[in-house]
Amino acid sequence: MNPAPDQEFWPTELRLSPDKRILTVGFEDGTHFALPAEYLRVSSPSAEVQGHSPAERKVLGGKRNVAILAVEPVGNYAVKLTFDDRHDTGLYGWGYLHELGRNYVRRWETYLGELAARGLDRDTIAPAKSGGCGSGGCGCH
Repeated sequence: MNPAPDQEFWPTELRLSPDKRILTVGFEDGTHFALPAEYLRVSSPSAEVQGHSPAERKVLGGKRNVAILAVEPVGNYAVKLTFDDRHDTGLYGWGYLHELGRNYVRRWETYLGELAARGLDRDTIAPAKSGGCGSGGCGCH
């Protein structure tokens, strides 16, 4: 199913697993997705991850064991996820969560390829660089 670009998705279920590693999201269109915390973390819509342009998008390694500490509603259009690595600046809109679920396999394979191309892996956290987004140096935090 390929929805129209302007189609809105409304959640019917939002449940965090007891181990805090899977967020299950169900939608009115009948789709349900079990989204791993690691996948949600590395796909965060925040400026820290996405940058301020596609060229600035970050590929994060070392997030295999990340957990979601909190799921907080933001109005009626999104949720804010707080991860145990202290990341909490991404707002996950319903449409974005639906897209993440719908395209999980393709996006995950792309992510794994990007990790390998950069010499990163899912277990090792790369050393932080000074300046730039995520350190307060970009002006967006």
